[in-house]
Amino acid sequence: QVQLVESGGDLVQPGGSLRLSCAASGLAFGFYRMGWYRQAPGKQREVVAEITASGSTNYAEAVKGRFTISRDNAKKTVYLQMSNLKFEDTAVYYCNAALNSRSSWGQGTQVTVSS
Repeated sequence: QVQLVESGGDLVQPGGSLRLSCAASGLAFGFYRMGWYRQAPGKQREVVAEITASGSTNYAEAVKGRFTISRDNAKKTVYLQMSNLKFEDTAVYYCNAALNSRSSWGQGTQVTVSS
């Protein structure tokens, strides 16, 4: 079965940086569209960034220019490099793997931006 394990979440000051990782197993990783989503307390889960199997990327407007999504197919891992973090980036960040009608989620990793 598909397993996605996120890591890298932490407490960071505004303006700081973090890199999230999502290690995947149980899937033909190179064929999947991978995404990072986040959910803040009291809010709906929202897409942050996506990267297709061919490497094309899309970003939410709120993170453009600050976050970078990348993937390493050999390691079956997707990354989210986050810089210039803001208070409003505080959320649980989830990894998603999608292919046709199939979609799998990780357990999430907490990112807290606080001074």
